[in-house]
Amino acid sequence: MQYLIIDAHQDLAYNTLTFGRDYRRAVSETRAAEEGSDIFPRTGHTQLGWPEFQRGQYAMIFGTLFLSPPKHAPEWETQVARDPRTARALWRKQVDYYERLQGENPHMFRLVRRKSEAAAHFAEWERAPADFDAQVTHPTGLVLLMEGAEGIGAPADLEEWWEAGVRLVGPVWAGDRFCGGMLNPGGSFEREGYELLDVMAGLGMVLDLSHMNERSALQALERYPGAIVASHANVRKLLKRPNDERHFTDQTIRALVERGGVIGMVPFNRFLRPEWHPSDDPRLTTLDHLLAHIDAVCQIAGDARHVGIGSDFDGGWGWPNCPVELDTCADLQKLGPRLAERGYTQDDIAAILGGNWRAMLERCLPA
Repeated sequence: MQYLIIDAHQDLAYNTLTFGRDYRRAVSETRAAEEGSDIFPRTGHTQLGWPEFQRGQYAMIFGTLFLSPPKHAPEWETQVARDPRTARALWRKQVDYYERLQGENPHMFRLVRRKSEAAAHFAEWERAPADFDAQVTHPTGLVLLMEGAEGIGAPADLEEWWEAGVRLVGPVWAGDRFCGGMLNPGGSFEREGYELLDVMAGLGMVLDLSHMNERSALQALERYPGAIVASHANVRKLLKRPNDERHFTDQTIRALVERGGVIGMVPFNRFLRPEWHPSDDPRLTTLDHLLAHIDAVCQIAGDARHVGIGSDFDGGWGWPNCPVELDTCADLQKLGPRLAERGYTQDDIAAILGGNWRAMLERCLPA
């Protein structure tokens, strides 16, 4: 049995504008085109392509707007938020990319901004599963997520991005302007950060806690009145790195669950095995490591309604730095039978692979 997948984190625009990747073509085509280039050392082999989205039943992706913070950007980086004017221009190009992707390929991709659009989109996928080889296909939906808002001029500027279709915002990547982040462990929400939350709440945006440090995440969970998620983060205790602010403690996960949130699991080896090293035999990291993180969230929550997938595929890493079974994104369907072996019901599995994100969108998208 195959399930509809909703993936809460993919940097499609960033990768296209940085590396020239074309996500309309197959993974094998992109890998062949990049053979011998400097792309693989910088970001790994792609795992994404439209044929794979169809074979994997990828009903929807949260496509990011992402810019590197200047002090963390490598020399070759082109998508850098050096100042608000530059950031605005680069974000605009990324939004334009998504609009062009839909406009030129409506049979492949579809921007989803409203509840009515989401309902029609999912109805199409539910009428019949995609079967790429039999030429039965459906557009993969795109919901826009701003990953790191620190390049904006002022919090009120978020209104422009709401009008452009952005529906989720993660205030921080590294951290220090609005709140503490993974590279700013001592930081917390200050006046401008709370102002940002107020603007987001007024617009109806979903708050993404990903990349926040624990102190800031807990402050946001207490203060923010709107919907809260973590698009891509894992379970800190399984990594045995108590000071790793990139991932969530049980306390943060519990607080997110109490707020009705969803956390997307990331199948990146460094985020799955505490001892992982790039020189490891790829066979050492398997789907069992990803399943352990999924199961840990379910155990904290007491059910399977607060965990999903936030793959971050092509997010600065790629094959082979992921569980050995995941050559491409289509292989996420392998999670279904593996979850069933662990006692999860079909309803649970459907929720984990997409249903929990869908329920969040149905609650939170504007009418």
